[in-house]
Parts: sequence; C-alpha cells; structure tokens
Amino acid sequence: MNRIKIVIAFLFLARLAAAQTAPPADIATIEQNLKKLDVLGSVLYVAAHPDDENTRLLAYMAQEKHYRTGYLSMTRGDGGQNLIGNEQGELLGLIRTQELLAARRVDGAEQFFTRANDFGFSKGPDETLRFWDKEKVLSDVVWVIRNFRPDVIICRFPTTGEGGHGHHTASAILAQEAFTAAADPKRFPEQLKYVQTWQAKRLLWNTFSFGTINTTAPDQFKINVGVYNPIIGKGYGEMAAESRSNHKTQGFGSARQRGDAYEYFKTILGDAPKDDLMDGVNTTWSRVKGGEAIGSEVEKIRKDFDVDHPEKSVKALVALSDKIDKVPDAYWKAQQTKVLNDLIAACAGLWFEAYTAEPAYAWHDQMSIHSQLISRFGLNISLHSLKVIQRIDDTASATGFLEPTITSSLSQTGENKTLPTNEVQTFNNDCIAAGISQPYWLQTPHDVGTYHIKNEGSVGNPENPGAPKVQFEFSIEGYRVVYDRKLVYKYVDPAKGEIYQPVQITPPVTANISAKDYIFNSQLSQNVEIKLQSFTKASGSISIKPMVGWKVEPAKIDFAGKNKGDEWTAVFTVHPTDSQPKTTTLQAVVNANGKDFSMGIQTIKYDHIPIITLFPPAEARLLNLDLKIAGKKIGYIEGAGDLVPDALKQVGYDVHQLSENEIMNGDLSGYDAIITGVRAYNVNPRLAVEQPKLLEYVKNGGNLVVQYNNNNGLVTKQIGPYPFSVVNRRVTDETAKITLLDPQNPVLNYPNKISDDDFNGWIQERGLYFVGDIDPKYSAVMQMNDPNETPNNGALIVGNYGQGRFVYTSLAFFRQLPAGVPGAYRLFINLLSKPKNQQP
Repeated sequence: MNRIKIVIAFLFLARLAAAQTAPPADIATIEQNLKKLDVLGSVLYVAAHPDDENTRLLAYMAQEKHYRTGYLSMTRGDGGQNLIGNEQGELLGLIRTQELLAARRVDGAEQFFTRANDFGFSKGPDETLRFWDKEKVLSDVVWVIRNFRPDVIICRFPTTGEGGHGHHTASAILAQEAFTAAADPKRFPEQLKYVQTWQAKRLLWNTFSFGTINTTAPDQFKINVGVYNPIIGKGYGEMAAESRSNHKTQGFGSARQRGDAYEYFKTILGDAPKDDLMDGVNTTWSRVKGGEAIGSEVEKIRKDFDVDHPEKSVKALVALSDKIDKVPDAYWKAQQTKVLNDLIAACAGLWFEAYTAEPAYAWHDQMSIHSQLISRFGLNISLHSLKVIQRIDDTASATGFLEPTITSSLSQTGENKTLPTNEVQTFNNDCIAAGISQPYWLQTPHDVGTYHIKNEGSVGNPENPGAPKVQFEFSIEGYRVVYDRKLVYKYVDPAKGEIYQPVQITPPVTANISAKDYIFNSQLSQNVEIKLQSFTKASGSISIKPMVGWKVEPAKIDFAGKNKGDEWTAVFTVHPTDSQPKTTTLQAVVNANGKDFSMGIQTIKYDHIPIITLFPPAEARLLNLDLKIAGKKIGYIEGAGDLVPDALKQVGYDVHQLSENEIMNGDLSGYDAIITGVRAYNVNPRLAVEQPKLLEYVKNGGNLVVQYNNNNGLVTKQIGPYPFSVVNRRVTDETAKITLLDPQNPVLNYPNKISDDDFNGWIQERGLYFVGDIDPKYSAVMQMNDPNETPNNGALIVGNYGQGRFVYTSLAFFRQLPAGVPGAYRLFINLLSKPKNQQP
C-alpha cells in the first residue's frame, strides 16, 4: 500500500462540475467543443426549484451560442410532490438533484444550488425569505455569481409576483439584489479571500406565457431558440424535451418541439440588449490581453479539422496550450484550458477511467482501485502518475472555506514511456477510504427553511465536491496535462449491460431502526428492532442513548467477529414510565472497533438516475399519545406514493394494498375502511372503472376515505356520491387557526375527541387542493385560511351515502403522519372509524 500524504487544498466553485468518467468523445462533441473553445461568454439562469428552468433556452445558450451556461436553483425541490415514489422532504430533494444533473447532461448547462430548503408552497416572498434566512441565501447567490462570473444573469420569474409561488418571486428578488451585491466589496467580504467581486452586464427577466398569465409582448427583446443544430441533429425544442423529461418526480415528460420558438426578455438592471443577448460583451478571444492570436489559431484548427482523423489536430491543440497558458485572465484561462484539455484527449483517442472493485467500503478501510486507459491512435502519450484525492471528514477550518484532502499516489510510470497503440492498460492499487459519503447538506440537522453547511466552500455544488476522484497525469505530444475522473463502481448487469454507480464510503456498521415512530397509548412496553449491517470486520456493541422518562432493556448488546456483508438484528424493550414526555427521540449508538457511530443506511433506486445512498441518523420517535382505535382492517389503493400505510401499520392496523381484481370482483365488506392514496385519481386511470364499485362499497355500509388530488388531470369527476369540485386552493400556514364548523360530527368525536390542540405541531402546510362547489348533502367539518385570505371550508367534507360514509380530505396527512404529528394521527384514525350507530 502506498504511503499517504496529507495535503491542504482549496476547492473553489470554479471547479464545481464533478469529475466525470470518460466524457463523450464522438465527432459531434469534438466539433461542438471546438466552437466552445472560441467563445468567452457566460450566462447564469436563476429560479427557485428543479423544473423551473427553461431547458430550451439553456440548451440554446450552451449548444448553439456556446456560452458557459449555468442554472442556479435556490432549492433542491425538497417540498414538492413525488409522482413516482413515496420519498418526501430531503429524500425527494436528493432525487430531484439527480434529475437536474441528468437534465444538464442533455442540455449542456452546469448546475448550482443555494442552501435554501424547499419548505413547501408559499404564497408570498416575505414568508419565503423569512424561512430561508434571506441574508444567508443571498450570500450563496453572491458566492455563485463571484465564482461563475456571468456576463448576463437571467431570471425565470419577476419580482412583482406573476410567478405565483412565493419561492419564485423570492428567487427573482435575491437575483436582483445579488446582481449589485456581487460587485460590492463591502458585501460578504469574507468571500474575497477566495474570489473577486463581479459585475454582470445585465439582469434580464425571461418573460413567459403560462396558462392564463402572459407576460410577453411584441416589443420585448426576443430570441428565436427554435433553430436546428445539424451537428447534433436536433433542434433546441427537441433537446429541451429530452432534458425536461428527466423531471419524472414532477411528471414533466415533454413532447419534442420543432420549428421557430421565441423567448422574450425584459431588462431589470444594466444595459438593455438591442440585437443580441450579449450586446456590449466581447465574447471573442480579443476579450483578454493577447487573445487575438489565440482566436485566429482556434479558427484555423476548426477549419483544418478532419472528421476521419481527429488525431491530426492534436499537435495544433497542444501548441495552442502554450498560448492559452500565457493569458493573464485567470478565469478564462482556467475555463478554456479545461475545454482544450478535453479536446486534446478526445482527438488523441485517449480514454481512461478509475473504478472500485466493490460498491461500498467502510470508513478507513482499504479500497481496491482499478485504473484503465487506452491510447487508440498511437500518438506520443505516456502516463506519469495516478493519484486519488478525497476529503477528510469533519475537518473544515474555522473560516469554513478550507477543505483538507488526502492525496494518495497510486502508481508511477517511467517518464516518456509511450503507451502502446490500442491496448488497454490496467493498474490495480489500494487506497484508504477517507470521508463517509453523506451529502454535504445533510451532514448536520437543518432548519425548516435552510440547510446548515459545515463547509461554506461546498455551497453551490450539486454533489459533494470532495467525493473521491482519481487524477491522471499524462504527457501528450510533450504537453503535461492532468485530468480528473470521478471514482465510481462499475459492474455488468445481465439485462442492462455495463453500469456505473457512485462508490459509497460507509460507517463500519449501520443501524436501521425498523419503524420511524413508536406510538404508546398505554403503559405497555414495546420492542424496538434494529437491523445492523457491517461493511468491514467489526466487533463492538449497540445501545440506546438514555432517555428521560423511558426505561430501555438491555443496556447494550455486544457483537463480535462480524464480517463485511453480515446483517443481524438487535431487539430492545422500551418501557414507558409515569413521567415520559409526549415526544422523545430514540437514538441508537453503535460502537464499532472502538468508535461510536449513529447512522443508518438508505438507498434510493430509480432507472433514470444513479443509485443514491445516504446515512440518516439512527433515530426514531417515541410518541406518547392519547389514542383510541376502532376497526382493524384497512384496504389501501395506491396513488402517487405516500407513507400513510406504514404509519397506520405502526398504530396497529392491518393494511392491505388492494388490486383491481379485488376491487372489481372481491368482497370489500370485510374492510373497516378503504383509503385512496394521494393523487390516486390523477395517476391511476383504472379508478374511473373501479369507482362505481367503491361507491357501492360505501352504499352497502363501507367507509371510503379519499386523500387529496390535483385539480388537473382527474380520471373521473365523479369522485364522491354527490358533486363537488377539486380546486387549486390551499392553506400553506401550518399554524393557521382551525374553526370547527360541525363540532358534533362523528369524525371529530369518535373514537378520539378532537380539540384545537390536535392542530398544533403540524408541518409545512395544513392542506392543498381543497374542494369547492360542495353539495349540501356533505358536511364541511372545518374552515381555515392563510393570513389576509377568505376562510375556506374545503379541507374536509363528510357525507353519508346509503348505509356508509364517504370522506374527502385535502388535509396534508401524507406529510403529518410520517412526521409523527400526534393530532394528525388522532384525526385520521377518526376518519377511518365509523361509530357503531352508523354501522349497517
């Protein structure tokens, strides 16, 4: 094993793009990059969420105009809905981060974020900026601008509110303030140790026509982005659809658009463009001192390029590197050197990557690394060194901007030893695994509106900037050049072929608690089952951190002789006492090989994105509830995905997922209640056929509970036995006062007596997509409203039908139950429980 050396390194936003494994090297990519090498201009697009970006405009700017193009999303979309699974909150944010990165791989732009957390729908920017901690998020926007140095900044939304969502408006407000603040040395001066101030030329608003809102006008500056790119073989409307269709959790699959398409703009700050987006900005090499000759040389290389023999361009590109290296503008020298180096490798037929032998390694264990390379055209290329670079965990400096890294030399080859032609060379080496690969924004607990970032230098990155990578140092026709490749795990799937996934660095032993919530409504004890998984040879123990008001037995459980891949279960008994609080956090602590860890492991898998692995806290909630339950057997009809069935099982219900055959041909009378999952009437077209059977179940004495649906795309308008309509109204203030309109209604009294206290502690929102035009045969049980809005009674309606009961609720139970909100449990159980005097 090679000797390890510690090196202090600064990781700046200028190198945000994660090291790739073998980027495209086809002729179309080479020709596009030859054009990009001749353009010195940059554009930053700014909005609030994943899917807010204008993918057609991004593709046009990146692939047609060849500007360095970026999308800054204020959030990772954590508060949205998920149409393909049951992940919510920060888990959804992880998926949508990867969906954005997949979109950027199509349209050619780069991706950035702030520390803002998408806390759900907001009706105004004041609330948004209060939750986000405006000054901190503004500093993030300034940090991105000072690093990215955009000539033009474009907002998706205006500051005047036409974008609707408070997050949208807030993103424009922050962009407008950052436009000026980034150029002011008095604003966020701590950043100036690492970056310089920057003044963009102009800030534009990309006006739009969404639904009934049209903010475009014929006299606005406009660009035709519907042109065709013959090198790529697509128009930008086609590329945009492919890019946008990666936003699968939002259901944004898009049809390819072809032909002329115009984007319109209003000038917010700076000089207004007249003929071109970059009016007044020099985007040629003459922008930098001594650049004129470089521009002429790039033009000659492009003219002489031979698509059948790209290797013939390598010597000219290598010669160009000397000229670019003398450019005094450090920013453009760095940007164009990266483009040039990738061109040299692609034209030289030089392919290389590094991958691990296994998908996961425990912290401080030895990783087996395979590095492969091939020189396809037989040029004068030699490998000088291989190094793996990764961060050291938990060692950010006091300023927050330093990121110590480990550099480990893997291999050394003889200088000037030319690589053989078209023969794969493989180097097998070992290295110590350093930092646990937890997403940097999830390394510490966070507030509702912002993530807490341990290392300020990480801000803006879509992924961990210190993830392990391998540096390859080559000599190519006498040019010494260093390339980064992300260290990945590679394997062959029998059905899908060669697959690349992120390599994971894990705790030695993880601990997954079997349930998120343990509900105690008596003095009876409960068993807490913990599944442990070892990623190395390990011995130690697991225990539960002491909790006031609770007794745990045994005090600890030892384990020994565990090997990598071993899984086993530990069971603790938790006893309530007379003094336990309403809510307590149970924390499992694993002592493995002498060090404490309190982390579980969770994996998210979807075909359209890489596997996501994170290490959530090994915690669960103990809820001491005054909770009564009536009924036992629940039928559940799956919707867009939620965690309500798991929550009900924890309470003690027998929950069965109903199939279409069971609904259409089975005996439903045995179910005490049937529930439809969130957005079921949007995503399950078969419900239009099944609905008569469900209403027949109600008529014969059943209890049907329908959770919220979007007003757009309902598979049937006859959801209930009597008319009502789903409308786009909501109450986003989770503390909004609730007025009980029908206090004697059984859903407020049986089996739990509901009071104002049951609406305390709710998260994110009260409800969404309320109902209107309510038939008088329904009882509207409650009303509520956001500040300065008219009271709304469409959150919960109940109607008797035949011998049964129909309930429609827009209350956000799908958020409250997984979050362990006591009152939400009590009320939802009431919805499932028909009083005996209502039984057939």
